[in-house]
Formats: sequence, structure tokens, C-alpha cells
Amino acid sequence: MIQRNSLVLCALLASTSVFGGGYQVALQGQRQIGMGHTGTALAFDASSIFFNPGGLVFTKRNNITVGGSLIRARVAYLAPQEPNAPSNYTTQTESPLGTPFTFYASFGKAGSNLKFGLGVYTPYGSGVKWADDWKGYAVLQELKLQSIFIQPTVSYRIGDVGIGAGFVYALGNVDLKRGIGSLATSDGFSSGQLQGNGSGLGYNVGVHYAYEEDFTLGISYRSKVDMKVEGGDATFDVPSSAVLLGLFPSGGTKFDATLPLPATLSFGMADKITSRLTISFDYNIVFWSAYKELKFEYEKPVNRALSTTSPRKYKDASIYRIGLEYMANPKLALRAGYYYDQTPVRDGYMTPETPDANRNAFTCGFGYKFSDNFSADASFVFIEGAERELKSSDIDPNAQDSFVAGTYKLRVLVPGVSLSYKF
Repeated sequence: MIQRNSLVLCALLASTSVFGGGYQVALQGQRQIGMGHTGTALAFDASSIFFNPGGLVFTKRNNITVGGSLIRARVAYLAPQEPNAPSNYTTQTESPLGTPFTFYASFGKAGSNLKFGLGVYTPYGSGVKWADDWKGYAVLQELKLQSIFIQPTVSYRIGDVGIGAGFVYALGNVDLKRGIGSLATSDGFSSGQLQGNGSGLGYNVGVHYAYEEDFTLGISYRSKVDMKVEGGDATFDVPSSAVLLGLFPSGGTKFDATLPLPATLSFGMADKITSRLTISFDYNIVFWSAYKELKFEYEKPVNRALSTTSPRKYKDASIYRIGLEYMANPKLALRAGYYYDQTPVRDGYMTPETPDANRNAFTCGFGYKFSDNFSADASFVFIEGAERELKSSDIDPNAQDSFVAGTYKLRVLVPGVSLSYKF
């Protein structure tokens, strides 16, 4: 039961990868999203604060951009086939809409080789909700996760090269609920709930090279951020007998944990083929191998243990991106893109929090310039995850209660919009 109870907390770390590695819906700039979320070699506006701080100094005017997206994610589940009998148990998540946002602002004198910026964005967020009585309720029922990265940035130009760096302060909160399958109350399922706030530090650096006016290259590195949760609250709705036996602390307990958000290395190239058509390519490496295990420390014993560890053994993953922008006229831009996202989750380690597989993503969007100072951009993303089966025989024998065998299928729809003011 130690392993089962610890999963109330284990899902916290797994959940951070839902949008950072597992589902990984990248939504840091509406113009870039429409182009397959390419942006390492593009210097459109203040959103370079995220994509490549070195490109910020190449933006022609100061800029303020505010945007947001709506994430609609669904995961379908099919129970394993039983011997001599086909499975007919299916269900899907009832996840609420996620609402990540972005805010970017850049400042600098006209013609100066120095620019400053501030970015506030949400690279991890949204949530997942399974039915309270689904087959895997003892692993996860509901998860809500929010995070905000705050990044002051400086960018400096030396000839055709721009270099930039940003300091990242990350903060967030989590609210998670799961059942405890081996116990029951008079109302039915026993459950545990976890709530906590976390924070961490990191950085974002980049180099932008304008080989010529219409051809640019870029490289950027976003560091790992260790999100530290200190003094989180773990509470339990269980029979009084379980409390009396010392399995669960009366009134709950505090916990500490560290959540690794992986580093990302990006390479980009952009070419303005004609006066109207721009094509861009990005290649991202996400260093998920830093996510080897989860360890939690409790103030009071949970099932007579003061700490628990659960293996994850993620692997590094790559993302391949391509995007196009076509200027239909001086005011209207049309965009399209595609990216292929490799899963970091190894066979045998897929959980209901991260039922992840290799994904194909198709993007489109448009931008409209209302005046020399004011414009709007909109995008749409469709993500189709490959159907993936978790076999009981592949599950780590040290963590059998962390996983739910079966076949999972992911699909995500994401519309978004932003407004931009240049001055």
C-alpha cells in the first residue's frame, strides 16, 4: 500500500510533463504557432523573449503583445484484452479547458544595439479529469496544474549577430485527486488530495545571426527549472480505522518535492524566399533524461513511510518543425505549419497523467494589420497522438501500482489569438 499511497504525490511530477513533454502543447506566440511553432530564427516581435533572446534586438520597433489559447484535450482509454474474451471497457477524460496566456514587452531606443524585454508566459498548465469510478481511479481521478514563468531579458547586437539572455523565475500550483483502491468509506471510494505551490529558477539564452537580410539562423537554450514544492498539503478521506492503524496521518500532512522541468536546445533557420513568402525550420531537443525518478518527503508518515520513490526513466526527445507565412496583401498574412513530436515516455512507463505517444501536429493561422501600430494574430493547432498500448508485462515490477495497462489515444485542439501594439 505504500506505493499506492505515494501516487497521490507521484502524479504531481508526472503532471508537469503533461504540457512540457507528455502532451507538450507549445503556445508561446500566436504568429509562430501558425507556422508550426517555429521561432528560433525569426525576429517578429517581443515574443523573441521566449523563442530566442538574441533575436529581440533585431525587432524593428518596441512592442507589446498579449495573447491566449484554449486547450481542449481528450484521452481515450481501452482496457486490455482478456484471454478468450474481447475487451469492451472504454472511457475518456473529461478534461476542462486550459487557458495558457502570454505577455511580452520590449523597450529600446530607435537604432540602438541594445534592447530590453519582459516576458510572462505559461509553458505548463491546464489539467486532466477522469471519471471518479474509471478503471484507473486508484492512480488518478483529477488534476489541475498552473504555472507562470516571468523572464526579464536583455539583447545586444554586434554587427550581424544578436546575443541575448533572460532570467527565469517560475511559480505554479497544483491540485490533484485520486482514489485509494484498497480502502472504502461509507460514501464509497476513499481518496487523497494534494495541493501545493512551487517555484524555481532558470535562464534562457540565444544567438541570432542575420546572414543576409532575408536569411537568418538561430540557436537558443532554455535551462532546466527545478520546481520546488515546500509545505504542500496532502489530505485523505479514508476510514477512521486506517487512521487509527497509523496508515494515514490524522488531518493530513505536509510534503516537500522537487519537480524537474527539462532543458531545451533549439536550432532554427528562416528564409524569405520571395517578398511575400517566408519558410522556417526548427529542431528542438528536450532533455527529458533528467527525469529519472520521483521522490517525496513527508512531515508525518504516510503508510508508515516518511518518503517514497517512483521510477520514471524518461529519455531525451526531439521535435521537428516547419512553417510557412504568405503575405496575401500588405495587411493580411496567411500561415501554416507542421511538427512531429517524439515522446519521452519509455515503454512500460506510460501513466494516466502522461498517456503519451509520438504526435503529429498541424497548425494554421493568420494575421491582420489594422494600422502601422496595431495588429492581431490567430492560430489553430490540431494534435493527433499515435495509439499506444501499455502492456502489463512491460510495467516496471517496482512500480506496478503506478500504471494502468491498456490502450491510450490522445487528441488535442487549440485555438488562440493575440493582440500586438508597436510604438
